[in-house]
Amino acid sequence: MPTLNAPEVSVLEGQDALPDFTTAEYKDAYSRINAIVIEGEQEAHDNYISLGTLIPEQADELSRLARMEMKHMKGFTACARNLGVEADMPFAKDFFGPLHGNFQVALKEGKVVTCLLIQALLIEAFAISAYHIYIPVADPFARKITEGVVKDEYTHLNYGQEWLKANFEASKDEMFAANKANLPLIRSMLEGVAADAAVLHMEKEDLIEDFLIAYQEALNEIGFSSRDIAKMAAAALAI
Repeated sequence: MPTLNAPEVSVLEGQDALPDFTTAEYKDAYSRINAIVIEGEQEAHDNYISLGTLIPEQADELSRLARMEMKHMKGFTACARNLGVEADMPFAKDFFGPLHGNFQVALKEGKVVTCLLIQALLIEAFAISAYHIYIPVADPFARKITEGVVKDEYTHLNYGQEWLKANFEASKDEMFAANKANLPLIRSMLEGVAADAAVLHMEKEDLIEDFLIAYQEALNEIGFSSRDIAKMAAAALAI
């Protein structure tokens, strides 16, 4: 069956100069960006474990995905340590707060489709876009870690994509509703991280474009028409 595959990631010739990883400005911005990544991996771990309670026949596979996320979290923690930076975890918890809250509400209501859309589509596409844009401007240690992580994230995106594809007709209406409620949050998150990302030489427009490509490709593979996908993407403007 068709799946999304991680493209080969390389540092392109002619790219902008790398940032100075030693400046106070860089480390300050990195403390928040790195915390977002660490918290995102922790959220993903917890969410996949929770999804195992809604899809018990898939609990073992979801536990495997969760373990991968925990490995990623440890890797990104090492990235901060390598630069002598302490991750700003309170900031990151606030950053994920709205999306975390929506996932928890859906979990309590047994809405597996909404939970999958939040975690396996939106959060994974958000992570993939961030890692793609970060890799060319990362310090050498973090680049190596991130290149390994991004390949795993495609596995997680594919999991949600294939489950929703197999249950498309029964899930379509709930996916529309979940998209409408949660895609604007992703846009707000991208806006909220833009200033710090720019210090790391990551442009907001590139992050948004890469996110939309990954998300819309997944929606297309699941079974949505181009017209439906355009309507769903427009939800990001409804803030």
